[in-house]
Amino acid sequence: MFVLTAKVSKTKIAAAVTIVIAIIVLIVIVSAARSSSGAENGANADTNDARIRFLAQFGWDVNADAVQAQTVTIPEASDNEVFTRYNELQKSQGYDLTAHTGKKAMRYVYEILNYPDADAPVYATLFVLDGTVIGGDVTNTAPEGTMHGFALPQ
Repeated sequence: MFVLTAKVSKTKIAAAVTIVIAIIVLIVIVSAARSSSGAENGANADTNDARIRFLAQFGWDVNADAVQAQTVTIPEASDNEVFTRYNELQKSQGYDLTAHTGKKAMRYVYEILNYPDADAPVYATLFVLDGTVIGGDVTNTAPEGTMHGFALPQ
């Protein structure tokens, strides 16, 4: 039979407890930071009202009825120049569609009613997977119109 003893001071026990508490606090802070950034770039969009609120946070007033709602498959990224360019737009606003390639998502299109100096219809497109926004854009359909992220143009 072996007997093993260790002499541990109260100071060492207090230091160990302090380190464990610090690690727990750090985990909580990191989890909170991830969930708050997820609210920005993975917003709840499981209802029509939630999607309208999502667009309103960027300053857009939209027609309450989606112009289009359809299921789409996020294409494979390899050797797809159009997808690559579109995903660069998504990355510029904090999304990345490559994480969702091959998956079926809902595509919702809303007409924007307050686009500055619009001469033609302007549409906001949202891609929603499992009730969460995974990407999208704003498209001005005028001949000189452009496609950009959700933010109002400067």
